[in-house]
Amino acid sequence: MKIVDVKVFLAELEYIEPFTIALGTSTISRNIVVKILTDEGIVGWGEASPSRKITGETVESTIYAVKNYFKPILVGKDPICINDIFKEIDQSIEGHSSAKAAVDMALYDIAGKSFNLPLNKLLGSSRNTIVTDITIGIKSPSEMAKSAVKFVNRGFRSLKIKVGIDPLEDIERVKAVRNAVGEKVTIRVDANQGWTPKQAVKTIKAIEKYDVELVEQPVPWWDLDGMGFVRENVNTPIAADESIHNSFDALRLVKNKAADIINIKLMKCGGVHEALKIASIAAAADVELMIGCMGESTLGITGAAHFTAANESITYVDLDSDLLLKNNLVVDGGVTIKKDVRSLPTSPGLGIEKLAQDIMKEV
Repeated sequence: MKIVDVKVFLAELEYIEPFTIALGTSTISRNIVVKILTDEGIVGWGEASPSRKITGETVESTIYAVKNYFKPILVGKDPICINDIFKEIDQSIEGHSSAKAAVDMALYDIAGKSFNLPLNKLLGSSRNTIVTDITIGIKSPSEMAKSAVKFVNRGFRSLKIKVGIDPLEDIERVKAVRNAVGEKVTIRVDANQGWTPKQAVKTIKAIEKYDVELVEQPVPWWDLDGMGFVRENVNTPIAADESIHNSFDALRLVKNKAADIINIKLMKCGGVHEALKIASIAAAADVELMIGCMGESTLGITGAAHFTAANESITYVDLDSDLLLKNNLVVDGGVTIKKDVRSLPTSPGLGIEKLAQDIMKEV
């Protein structure tokens, strides 16, 4: 089997409501869909959700990378030889992790279809359900409390609260949510690099009485010493997100003992092939794993869900971005949700049967 063509599409997906984190506010997620075609008629789909502030990519740079760097490498290759393909792709251009993730996802989709296996089974596991949290963007404490109650009433048992703009108000946000949902709901906090190390220690100590399960990326991504300082001075587990883009970052974090948890995102690391390396490093170092997302639709979330189901070492699951979007890119197939349980499709590959062509523009 050989790859004969690569097509690229733009999908603009609106958020149900403005989504605010410490790094800014989003009203739309502009994602890139990659379609890889083979000479045997098997087609693979993948999705990129680029972020200038996190992955250093724009929509335009993602499109350019796929069309001008990756497509010439892909055409003529055997799509099953994913590691060989990515040795060449990684040598062709640095960075562009979400663009690489889209290609990686499409290749794994083809691999699963060619072996007539859903991706989770191709990766070695028959587990087909995972439990996710859902994220509440930064708003006033009272508004976040209302959102928390709404999500708990929908069946979510874990909430991820975005903070990081003002430490004092962040404490009030956590307090308001805890008071609103009671003691049985799990609360995770994500500062998205919004605090200094000293602010982080003071703020985390103040919110520990509200039974916070973990705090994600409390300090700027580059400050591993600062993150290590926070970890040593609080009781709450610390998760590294923006600090970890690839397996080299994971190894450096482990050596520095800077965090208790590593958050893997396919959009940050370049796809499943690199995520597997990060997972191996974390397992060897006895560091817990979390799986997260950017602004992916159900297409990208399905790829991440397959990877998660095949890696039981992933303790914390945050695969909810598609639930915050107004538009539904996947019309048929893909991962579904009932309460907070995400169920994987059982058809081969990703299990994406049909995409909404009316919101996909070929570029």
